[in-house]
Amino acid sequence: MDRKVPHTASEEIELYIRTYYSLLRSSADVQIRTLEEVHANMGASLHLRARGLDPDLSAFIYCSLRLPPCIVDVERVVLGQTSELFRQRGFADVESWQPVAAPARRRRSLFDGERTMACYIASGTDIDDILPLLTAFQIEWNKLHVRLRGEQVLGFLREPVETPEGLDILAGGMGIDRDDLVRLQRVWGASFWSMLRAVASREKRLAVRLLAGSLNDYRRGIQQWFEHIEQTFPEIRRRPVYFVSSNPHSLVNLVSGFGLRHEQDLLPVLERPENSDLRREWEDIEARHVPSSRENFLYYVLKKHLQTESGAGLRKLRLADELAAGILRIPSEHGPDITAQIVDLARLRPDWVDPRVRLDGLDRLSESDALILNIDYPLGMAAYLLLSHLATRVGEVRGIYLIGKAATLNGVIGDIMIPGVFHDEHSQNTYLFSNAFTAESVADHLVYGTVLDNQKGVSVRGTFLQTPRYMDVFYREGYTDIEMEAGPYLSAVYELYRPKRHPDNEIVNLQGLPFDLGILHYASDTPLSKGRNLGSGSLSYFGMDPTYAAALATLRRIFEVELGRLEASAQPVRAAGRGRGSA
Repeated sequence: MDRKVPHTASEEIELYIRTYYSLLRSSADVQIRTLEEVHANMGASLHLRARGLDPDLSAFIYCSLRLPPCIVDVERVVLGQTSELFRQRGFADVESWQPVAAPARRRRSLFDGERTMACYIASGTDIDDILPLLTAFQIEWNKLHVRLRGEQVLGFLREPVETPEGLDILAGGMGIDRDDLVRLQRVWGASFWSMLRAVASREKRLAVRLLAGSLNDYRRGIQQWFEHIEQTFPEIRRRPVYFVSSNPHSLVNLVSGFGLRHEQDLLPVLERPENSDLRREWEDIEARHVPSSRENFLYYVLKKHLQTESGAGLRKLRLADELAAGILRIPSEHGPDITAQIVDLARLRPDWVDPRVRLDGLDRLSESDALILNIDYPLGMAAYLLLSHLATRVGEVRGIYLIGKAATLNGVIGDIMIPGVFHDEHSQNTYLFSNAFTAESVADHLVYGTVLDNQKGVSVRGTFLQTPRYMDVFYREGYTDIEMEAGPYLSAVYELYRPKRHPDNEIVNLQGLPFDLGILHYASDTPLSKGRNLGSGSLSYFGMDPTYAAALATLRRIFEVELGRLEASAQPVRAAGRGRGSA
């Protein structure tokens, strides 16, 4: 196999990484301004205009979505793996701080209400994510600060005019496009004017401190995270598991069918003024004017409704129904912010399951001893640490299925990629494997996108740690599926059936695994198109199409494998019975 990887294209990235890791060795706070020059010199695809005087609103919006809103007041960010570590290093009351969250990044974070934010990190990937985010945010904040100091703009901020004409005047005074300003307003919502006034009032001077960074510290954080799962459901130590890295809604929705059985409770939600677009979509679905799935649509409305105060009653009813169907939700209490769900196959209600996964003989799962363990997919190297640990704590691993967002270099948003080769930038290994999924597994469930199988993927170290030249080298070698978890997961897969640690910088053949392995990615970004989708917080309703297509294929695959196993185990028993009868 001719394997070319972009070593020659990543010197600037490697310099950036070496710089912030060397600085973080300090026991004192590290000023983010010391990283600004090397950050700008890297020429990240997400921050191409870092050096320019004009604000890069796309980069600023991207960061705003991935940092908690309290970042407007934060001056110091403290990174650690466990609450014990925070206590040992002088932050004894950290657990009493206010929990804060970013719209588009899951990371357990706490704010002291004044100037310090504490973030729990699960692996070095969190550092590769947080440091560039903070640096880019500060660079763009300070550019905007300069633009917002003019008397005309300051006067406008004191008495804002919330009309299209008013936004035109403000955008002109700031020297940015009105469309960019509207996007920023959409992201900040009700806090838009107060946030702008904060940017105008002061320069941003962030500092960061890493409390500990050894591999053992990260392993301890993952161990504490899984101990909570074991305490909540002790049987997991002896039960076989189908492991799924996905999201916290699609798989359980398909298993419980709750949204479908409570359609009449959800339809009134569409009558609210803010849901007028969804109401029109529903009318088109019912009239068959569009090919959208009514099931996926109802699941989406359910998700939106449960996030509101009026959905409290339905939340309680859903929890009771899920427990009756063998579904247990386990929120994270320690370490990384990773929700887990356990599905007991023997307790499923076949009549509740989504009709699209009601296979013949599904009632036979009542004889199964297996569980589905679904986790909200982690970030980067946390995937390796997590799978390596939990595989030693469960009875048996019968299948590993990885579903998640990815950037595509040859498709469009909404497509599904099915890889058979994956290059991992952490280990520098190129993994070859037989994917349990084919285009046929998914195509029947996908309405708007295209299924691209036989793809080659790459797991990068961070979203900011990519440059156009870096991606071009991968693209020339046919790597079109870019994300952050599959490579680390495959390194753990290697160690699940080989008697040694995963190698480095090799071609690794994962054929002949003793368990099922499937990877599905749905495209959420097209970085080579230079489109303005980098700041988007989610795929909205139409993102449900590829999400549920992947979840349907995964659940069907688990059912098929487990039913096949039950059938195979029953054959010797039937054969023995026939033998006794003939005797």
